[in-house]
Amino acid sequence: MSNTLANEFIQSSIKRFKAYKQLADKTFEQLTDADFHFQPNGSCNNIAIIVQHMAGNMKSRWTNILTEDGEKPWRNRDEEFEDQGYSKEKLLQLWEEGWSVLIATLQGLQDEDLLKHTYIRKEPLTVTDAIIRQMAHYPSHVGQIVYLGKLIKQDEWTSLSIEKGKSEAYNNAPGIKDPAKQF
Repeated sequence: MSNTLANEFIQSSIKRFKAYKQLADKTFEQLTDADFHFQPNGSCNNIAIIVQHMAGNMKSRWTNILTEDGEKPWRNRDEEFEDQGYSKEKLLQLWEEGWSVLIATLQGLQDEDLLKHTYIRKEPLTVTDAIIRQMAHYPSHVGQIVYLGKLIKQDEWTSLSIEKGKSEAYNNAPGIKDPAKQF
């Protein structure tokens, strides 16, 4: 395995994408089929729509990134924003398919690929910029998923992070290292 800066960027990107995916996965574990279709109002997307959109985006953007525009002719983006009434099981299948395409593509990149050009809706980008672009896009939707999950579950929500008022206890727990003592 290469120890280049390019390889480090690819591996760090994979790690970050997987961490964001995990936040959504932990939210999904707390939700029922019906929860995926909860819509606070007519202008908000529900979790089902966000999942449909992210899966469609990932498949489109990351399939053949080095040879095709990231907006594929077979993608129906507008349909992604219509609740298709899919079950939780079907939505999770779409979710996993999208993430599989993204991760497999990133794992298949070579160092020199990062400076190659790709296109998203005819806009030229380096592969590095395309990764950064999606690194901003997907976490914004994961944040929406987590927020909706909290809204739906209310007092039944299981925190995905350090709970309010418990930072000091977390920082002082065994196994947490003092960064000042590491150098």
